[in-house]
Amino acid sequence: MGWFQRLSDGLSKTRQVVRQSLDRALGRTPDPAMLEELETALLTADLGVRVVDRLMTHVREHARGADAANPEALQNVLSRSLYDVLAPVQGPSLEQLMEKGTKPFVVLMVGVNGVGKTTTIAKMAQRLVQGGRRPLLVAGDTFRAAAIDQLQVWADRVGVDVIRHRHGADPAAVAFDGIAAAKARAVDVVLIDTAGRLHTKSNLMEELRKIVRVIGQALPGAPHEILLVLDATVGQNALAQARQFKDVVGVTGLALTKLDGTARGGIVVAIADELKLPVRLIGVGEAVEDLQDFNQEAFIAALFGQPAARS
Repeated sequence: MGWFQRLSDGLSKTRQVVRQSLDRALGRTPDPAMLEELETALLTADLGVRVVDRLMTHVREHARGADAANPEALQNVLSRSLYDVLAPVQGPSLEQLMEKGTKPFVVLMVGVNGVGKTTTIAKMAQRLVQGGRRPLLVAGDTFRAAAIDQLQVWADRVGVDVIRHRHGADPAAVAFDGIAAAKARAVDVVLIDTAGRLHTKSNLMEELRKIVRVIGQALPGAPHEILLVLDATVGQNALAQARQFKDVVGVTGLALTKLDGTARGGIVVAIADELKLPVRLIGVGEAVEDLQDFNQEAFIAALFGQPAARS
């Protein structure tokens, strides 16, 4: 299965919400009831109020035009409007950042409980190995003994090393030792796992600040990427998490997981619009191949079932 088909399949639930309303609108001149139905569908997909207001302004302008009943024209209006929202956050991929950055390139993974940080690290490690790079994993989630073991299992499968301490150890110390090992072993990339923490718990967020400081002491300029992993199924709650983590630790990129399990995949758009953070990765399934670099044109095409218009 090709990568675009995986993306399209993964966004099928979100697309269904939007397409049901859009399909009923196609081929007829938009009326107030149809416009309201379309607006509700876009909000249900969690594109966010600000984005939906902007989209509907463009749709209403289109509805007053000569080609109001042209089905392709309406889809193009929506596609172009979304492209304008997403284009500013189409940053370089992690691999491109690594190519230009120093070695070892340090990625710190952060997020709340249950979003898939450890699994995302494993998939990233496998991608890096397949691409000819040498990653080192660091088990910074010392809060759960099972998390350390889980990362070790994944590392054994991929064939990479893990730096780990005992359960309950200081995660900043684990991160420090991970950087030291990476320099000694001349690895290319360090992927540091952290314990899931609620963005509302100030003591845990302060611990995250400490981890960032210690990493910078171990390797000036690091971490080179602070990647916030978000669960797309929680919709607008993901936006609240992103705001808080960005304020506390200066998140530099996003990974959206579980897009295949939700009809609220539009949250990617809402987060991009408000926070202007690059979306590095999206997850649309369980396989390694289902963790993809974000591409705004492909995302829009998969969301609407058509290529994005850029004129």
